[in-house]
Amino acid sequence: MIPAASFAGKRVSLFGLGGSGIATARALIEGGAEVLAWDDNPGSVANAAAVGIATGDLRGADWAKFSAFVLSPGVPLTHPKPHWTVELARASGVEIIGDIELFCRQRTLLAPAAPFIAITGTNGKSTTTALTAHILKSAGRDTQMGGNIGRAVMTLDPPEPGRHYVVECSSYQIDLAPSINPTAGVLLNLTPDHLDRHGTMQHYAAIKERLAAGSETAIVGVDDSWCAQLADRLERAGRHVIRISKRLPLTDGYFADGTNLMEAVHGRYSRIAFLEGIGSLRGQHNAQNALAALAACLKVGLELGEIQSGLESFPGLAHRMEQVGRKGHVLFINDSKATNADAAAPALSSFARIYWIAGGLPKEGGIEPLRGLFPRIAKAYLIGEAAPAFSATLGEAVPYEISGTLAAAVEHAASDAARDDGNGEVVVLLSPACASFDQFKNFEVRGEAFRQAASTVDGVKLIGGAR
Repeated sequence: MIPAASFAGKRVSLFGLGGSGIATARALIEGGAEVLAWDDNPGSVANAAAVGIATGDLRGADWAKFSAFVLSPGVPLTHPKPHWTVELARASGVEIIGDIELFCRQRTLLAPAAPFIAITGTNGKSTTTALTAHILKSAGRDTQMGGNIGRAVMTLDPPEPGRHYVVECSSYQIDLAPSINPTAGVLLNLTPDHLDRHGTMQHYAAIKERLAAGSETAIVGVDDSWCAQLADRLERAGRHVIRISKRLPLTDGYFADGTNLMEAVHGRYSRIAFLEGIGSLRGQHNAQNALAALAACLKVGLELGEIQSGLESFPGLAHRMEQVGRKGHVLFINDSKATNADAAAPALSSFARIYWIAGGLPKEGGIEPLRGLFPRIAKAYLIGEAAPAFSATLGEAVPYEISGTLAAAVEHAASDAARDDGNGEVVVLLSPACASFDQFKNFEVRGEAFRQAASTVDGVKLIGGAR
C-alpha cells in the first residue's frame, strides 16, 4: 500500500466503495487522513464499514470541512450529468480528484525521480502496459504495475528513487488527475469511445491530451488524425514529443516496417528491434504497442538489448490473441476479449487462414464491418444468440456452420483445421465479436472455456502459461 500522506491531518470525503475505492480509502487512512466514505450500494457501504472505514451519507455532510473529494472513476463527473456528490463538492469549492492523483502527489512527495510510465489510448493500453512492465522486470528493474489493469494504484509499493511504475490510465482516471506528471506519457491512439461519459469526441481527446501534456516526454501514436494534431500542438507548446507509427515512415521517431522496429532521425532510418517470430506480438496493432513500450523503456534508461530480450519473452495477455496451444500446423488462439467487431479485426487481420469461432450476445452492427477480412476465413463456427444474424451476414462469402456451443465449435474447427492441406500455419481462432453474457458470465470465463476445450483436442500441446 502507498499511504496517502499528502492529506495527513485533513478531512477527505470519498464516493465509490468497490475494490479500488476501498483500497483508496485505506491508503488515505493509513496516511493520516480522516475519511468519510459513501456509495449508492448499501452492500458496498457495509463492506467498507466492516474493514474499519468510516461511512456516512454525504448528502448530510458538512462539505466546508473537506479538503478534497475522492471520486471513483466509474462515477460520472460531467456526462450524462454530474453525480450528485460532484454537484455538492463543486458547490462548496472542494477539489475533486481520484486515486491516480493521490499516487502522483505521493510520488512527488517521496521520490519525484522514480521512473513513472503512464499509458493511455482508446485501444491497446492494457497490452502496452503489460509489455512495458514485462520488459522492465526482465531487465531486473524494480517494477510496479497497476492502475486500470491488475492492482489498484494505491495498493502498489510506496515510491522509491529506483522503483519503476507502469500505470494504465483510463480517460476517467485522467479526468480526476489534474497534476499527472509521468516521466513518459504514452498516448497510443484516439477513436470515438465513452462518449456517453465525455459528451463529445473533442472533450474525450482533451482529457487524454492532459496525460501527454503533463509528461516529461510524450510518446504519441500518430496514425490517427486526432493524435497527429495533438502531437503537433504539444510540440508547438514546447513539450518534448516522440512520435510512433505502426504504418508510416516518420522523419523523426519510431515506426514499424513489417516486423522491424525502426528509429528515424532527421529522415535517416535504422532497425533497432524486431518482432519476427514473436507470436504474442503479431499484427500491426501489436507493432504499435511494441513501439510505445520501446520508446518508454529507452526514456527510463534501458538498453536496446534489454528491450529486445523482453519483447521476445513476452507471454501476451490472457484472452487477447493469447496463444493457447498447437497441434502440428494448427495454432489455437484465444481472443475472447474481442467483444465487438472492431475488437475482433486485429486478430482476423493477423492471420492468413482462419477457422473462426464467433458469436454470443450480439452488439449493434454485427460483423458487417469485418467483411473486408472475410477472405482470410476458411470457415466460421457460429455460437450463441448471434449465430442466425452472423450466418446471414456471411451468406455465401464464407463457409459456416451453426455450432451452438463453444465446445462443439472448438471440436469441429480443430478437426477441419487438421485436415487443411494448404501450405503453412492455420489458426483456430476464438474472436467472438460479441458479448459473452448469453452463455458465459464474462469474457474471461468464455476464454477459459475455449482454453479447456482446446486442451482436450487429441495431440494439442499447450503453449506458455496456458493450462
